[in-house]
Amino acid sequence: MSEPDGAGVRRRPRARAVAVAAALTLLAPTAACSSGGDDGPPTINLYYPPEQNLQKVVDDCNAQAQGRYRIAYRVLPRQADEQRVQMVRRLAAQDTGMDVLGLDVTWTQEFASADWIREWTGEDAAEVEQGTLEGPLETARYQDKLYAAPKNTNVQLLWYRADLVPEPPVTWDEMIEQARALKDQGKPHQVLTMGAQYEGLVVLYNAMVASAGGELVSSDGEKATVDDGAVRALDQLKRLATSGVVSPSFSNATEDPVRLEFQSGNGAFQVNWPFVYPALQEADPELAKQVKWARYPAVDADTPSRATIGGVNMAVSSYSKYPQESFDAAKCIRNEKNQKFSAINDGVPPTIEAIYGDPEMTEAYPMKETILEELKEPSTRPLTPAYQSISTVMSAILSPPSGIDPERTAEELRGAISDALESKGVLP
Repeated sequence: MSEPDGAGVRRRPRARAVAVAAALTLLAPTAACSSGGDDGPPTINLYYPPEQNLQKVVDDCNAQAQGRYRIAYRVLPRQADEQRVQMVRRLAAQDTGMDVLGLDVTWTQEFASADWIREWTGEDAAEVEQGTLEGPLETARYQDKLYAAPKNTNVQLLWYRADLVPEPPVTWDEMIEQARALKDQGKPHQVLTMGAQYEGLVVLYNAMVASAGGELVSSDGEKATVDDGAVRALDQLKRLATSGVVSPSFSNATEDPVRLEFQSGNGAFQVNWPFVYPALQEADPELAKQVKWARYPAVDADTPSRATIGGVNMAVSSYSKYPQESFDAAKCIRNEKNQKFSAINDGVPPTIEAIYGDPEMTEAYPMKETILEELKEPSTRPLTPAYQSISTVMSAILSPPSGIDPERTAEELRGAISDALESKGVLP
């Protein structure tokens, strides 16, 4: 994986400062981050991805704690792989200096199966589950037990040029046909999305599989299925890649280059995370006026699409010296008030459904109804401790998408996923 796929709506102009803070965190000796002290309240170390205004939330939660504990925000690296490596290595060493962990939604099962994070129980679990969307909650469970609290989520949308296409396409094939018609007229026509050999390609294929009613791994996370729906999705991905209307750089495309190519005026359609909306407004306000959004493309016109969700789950380390204070800190950081603040100020879509109805969300999220619609019928990536390995082998087998042979590729995926499942979690 590259960047977390929970990319937010608003841009982060202080990214350089955040990156410096992350580097200093990595260089700091473990002893300097240890929890607690003899001369004050316990320090709850929050290891979390860069989020520009999260310190304000931390400050508010510290005030609310009234001296019971003090949360210290330890900024993780921006790249998801580097985040995971840092946490896995320290947890494998039973490091007591980590308390609350911000996990990519695909890591919860791995960390839980390794006994690195604590189960949420009783009133703590009930508070997290109350009002939280089921899709994000599903990513926070392992073996029917809750191991994390969903803080933010995300889904990709279809972004389209309304000056070129009055009504958005419903399916991938309809979009391809509309793009071909635009191409024949000499107009901007490209269908732009992520096709490089990385997590973005897995997210694309996973959404197609779910939209086709398919499955890659059994619901218990134990067996590779790669069923007929998965084969149909391979056929759909191959048709997209060989349609003649994707960018020549499709097989190397990641999120931000896709955004930039659409902003350059080449694209009629873009399938990407909502962060592209404010970026386009800033880069080209006139073009932004022509861009609208719609639900993620479907495989079948009469079956709603199921976009793959991203986001961050908050877990409590098994080695924390202050577990109850850590649960309380995590609950505060992801409560309704603070999720709303983070959504508006940092562009990270909330996991609590009621927030989407708040009038203050309208300006920051004019597309909030479409996001919520997708979040109510989402797809998750395979929920298994072995997901990291599965993602790696899937991205390799699917790349380049133009080389897919649906039946042969499905058989290759089935074997590779079966092998990956045998390894469970994988240390870096």
